[in-house]
Amino acid sequence: MNYAIVTRVLGKLFSIEALLMIPSLIAAIVYKDQKDIMSFVYTMLILLVVGSLMSLVKPEDKRLHAREGMVIVTVGWIMVSFFGSLPFVFSGSIPSVTNAFFESVSGFTTTGATILNDVEAMPKGNLFWRAFTNWIGGMGILVFTLALLPAMGISGLQIYKAETTGPVTDKIMPKMRDTARMLYITYGVFSLLPLVLLLLGGMSFYDACVHTFGTVGTGGFSSRQASVGAYDSTYIHMVIGVFMMFSGVNFSLYYALYKNKWRDVIKDQELRLYLFIVLGSTLLVAADLFLRNTSGLGLSLRDAYFQVSSIITTTGYTTVDYDQWSTFSKLILLALMFIGGCAGSTAGGIKNIRILVLLKLVKREISKIFHPRAVIPVKVGDKTVPEDTLLGITAFTFLYVLVFLAGTLIVSTQGVSFLTAVSSVASAIGNIGPGMDAVGPSFSYSVYNDFNKWVLSLLMLLGRLELFTMIGVIVPGKWRNE
Repeated sequence: MNYAIVTRVLGKLFSIEALLMIPSLIAAIVYKDQKDIMSFVYTMLILLVVGSLMSLVKPEDKRLHAREGMVIVTVGWIMVSFFGSLPFVFSGSIPSVTNAFFESVSGFTTTGATILNDVEAMPKGNLFWRAFTNWIGGMGILVFTLALLPAMGISGLQIYKAETTGPVTDKIMPKMRDTARMLYITYGVFSLLPLVLLLLGGMSFYDACVHTFGTVGTGGFSSRQASVGAYDSTYIHMVIGVFMMFSGVNFSLYYALYKNKWRDVIKDQELRLYLFIVLGSTLLVAADLFLRNTSGLGLSLRDAYFQVSSIITTTGYTTVDYDQWSTFSKLILLALMFIGGCAGSTAGGIKNIRILVLLKLVKREISKIFHPRAVIPVKVGDKTVPEDTLLGITAFTFLYVLVFLAGTLIVSTQGVSFLTAVSSVASAIGNIGPGMDAVGPSFSYSVYNDFNKWVLSLLMLLGRLELFTMIGVIVPGKWRNE
């Protein structure tokens, strides 16, 4: 293990986190809250001192192998979440270290689960930072760091592979630095659009920023206790609903649109499956709501689309208390918690590409019953999926279910209901936010004791880093030099 390069890269990461707190500090200054201001000053000083000291380490070998990449990503996410929780503790808005860490992990992993029962009582700077962690974590703070590594003579490909979601991590551009920059340029431009539209819809600049961070980062942290439901505006609901859906799409497809490769986007099978699931789920839930006379057809479609878009993209925003819906509609939402968005997006979950490949794999196995000697490749579009990728997808899905079952068993020991345990773990590992029953849209995760909050925090990190990265770090054999 090349500890020197790990230390140096993490040092740069902590310094970047300090700089990313500047907008929240400005918000605290604007709203003239002294404790709020000092909470960021203290945290930024700690980050800059620690980051500067770690950055002084000069590695002799500047090559990054897979093991260093996994350690940087795993330790980086844990420590960034820890330092990100300090403003909550220093300001007194969340004095408990356990609760503050849970809230910070939830923000950076874009989960959006909260232990707060009165969001609006938080200081404005802390509330801004809480939402901004959604935006930072959406694309990944380490992807931002990748743009700076070439200046140190370090290649960031292994970090990119360890942090990027999906079974395949292809670079968009030949150079890793250019790939990182292009992703963040796309992400930045994509963030400006909903911000402007929300301002036109009558939101204040502060609230528009907060909800843009939660929408594009698919994190779902709001400045209102009632989430997006606090705004009785179909326009605002649809702007956020549409951009949540857009944020669940593979960001490389937006670059393809920029390069006028429309055919590649239209023919993308993962995108087609994703849109089909969104449309089908919306129609089924809307029909259920309408037939049960809970609302008119227009409102049924609006509420169904918003919640389907929110859950499948693992954002977690709500406009209604879907926990009051029928079992049929809630089961559809529960299924969407596992599916998630597309690979290469800011959304969590298993990902549509894996679901697509597994469906094709099932189809192949059925065909081989009738033609046992046939060689039938699994294809996505015009590309044949390699057998090692098929094995990886199968192993990931099995491990995902295994971790989900283990997590459910652990949290159920507290005596919560079956639906509470199942939905909270599905929400944590899928990075969704609100669950059902005692952790539904009208409640928070404060129902859990400290031990289970740490368990759920771990599940959020496992889900964001797609299991193998964190698990690979704790395998002893991987720490030995090859």
